[in-house]
Amino acid sequence: MSGLDAREQRVVAAIEAGREELVAVLSELIGFDTTARVLGDPARDEAALQEHIGSRLGARGAEVDIWEPPAAETPPGPQIPEGIEFAGRPQLAARFAGSGGGRSLIFNGHIDVVEASPVEAWTSHPNHAEVRDGRVYGRGACDMKGGCAAMTFAAEVLAREGISLRGDLTVCTVTDEESWGAGGLAAVAHGVSADACIVTEPSGLDTWIACRGSLIPTIVVEGRPGHSGVAQAHRLADGAVNAFEKSLVVVDALRRLQEEWRGRRDGRHPHLSTGDIIPCIVRSGEWAVTYPARAELTYHVAHLPAQADADGWGRPAQREIEDWIARAAAADPWLAEHPPQITWTPGVPAAEIPEGHPIVETMQGASAAIGRRGRITGMDSWHDGASFILAGTPAICFGPGDLNLAHTTDESVPVDDLVQCAQALAVAAMRWCGVADASL
Repeated sequence: MSGLDAREQRVVAAIEAGREELVAVLSELIGFDTTARVLGDPARDEAALQEHIGSRLGARGAEVDIWEPPAAETPPGPQIPEGIEFAGRPQLAARFAGSGGGRSLIFNGHIDVVEASPVEAWTSHPNHAEVRDGRVYGRGACDMKGGCAAMTFAAEVLAREGISLRGDLTVCTVTDEESWGAGGLAAVAHGVSADACIVTEPSGLDTWIACRGSLIPTIVVEGRPGHSGVAQAHRLADGAVNAFEKSLVVVDALRRLQEEWRGRRDGRHPHLSTGDIIPCIVRSGEWAVTYPARAELTYHVAHLPAQADADGWGRPAQREIEDWIARAAAADPWLAEHPPQITWTPGVPAAEIPEGHPIVETMQGASAAIGRRGRITGMDSWHDGASFILAGTPAICFGPGDLNLAHTTDESVPVDDLVQCAQALAVAAMRWCGVADASL
């Protein structure tokens, strides 16, 4: 490793020496059941996990704040569903106060994980971490308890090695990222902010500077029921109209819009894929010998930052989708009289920061110094960093593991990635926040 000063070398060596302890930290986190919820689900082990992390960081001198956000700290908007509450699902912010004169930094990660079913398909139980062939297996090992473990351990080692940072370092772990990103928004509303933020999603130790946003429209197309075994009169008279067939007018319109996006300038991004308009759920039909009276299509729409408004929300893309559906319907005699109805469920915003932002340069320099310089790129999905960016805290992602293993059976993360992530995070914190001369 080159480019490390003496204090950085000491911290990097201490993290390497603590390899087994870091694996143990991750194994402990995997043991907590923090499966992502839908509205109405009871709390699981979220509070116990947050207390566990808080206890570790508090023992190293952090000021630990663990709180259940009240309704007033759940910002209204298109991202959060009505009726959400945080009973039993607290957020955590553990601040290592700086000595003064340095920039502040947040390490952020989410503690919720996706459902592990079918459990019998796993080689080992998803909530019982197992190390095999240099990898830690378990639900959340990759997405993203591995990142939470690495950032927690990095902060602990900095404190244990007597590194006095000039700027504040806050370790922030949140709930509900996998569902709506509600925990990150609640943390922002609670006042968790800094000069920069590093989200430890599984970037493969690349630096992600951008993410796409998403919209979820549900389109309902009406038909007219009738016996499918009987010849029908003309549909604009009193005959049956097949709602499923009419829904294909909408499908074709949105397919053509997606093709147009791929050819337009605002549909291209140096670090993200073109926006997508994907039909994901189709419901139609009531009986095998009856013309469908109704068809319902639910789409997932991924949009680029250029297709969003100033707040990151995909309202321009939403208006464009509505316009294309309306024009296609107007050209069809039945749909012109019975236009499709569209509803929009909570989505998430797109966000990005400049490639030349100082936190990007700091992270790239730190990862290069420990021998794992990665690419500058983006995440086609969404992450909590967008909430920090749009609230005024520039955020990137840098974390251990391969995103392609997220949400899979036998999810895993390389132990080497965990160690090198913690090393790079610690070096980045020292360079970003600054180190007081008193640090030995």
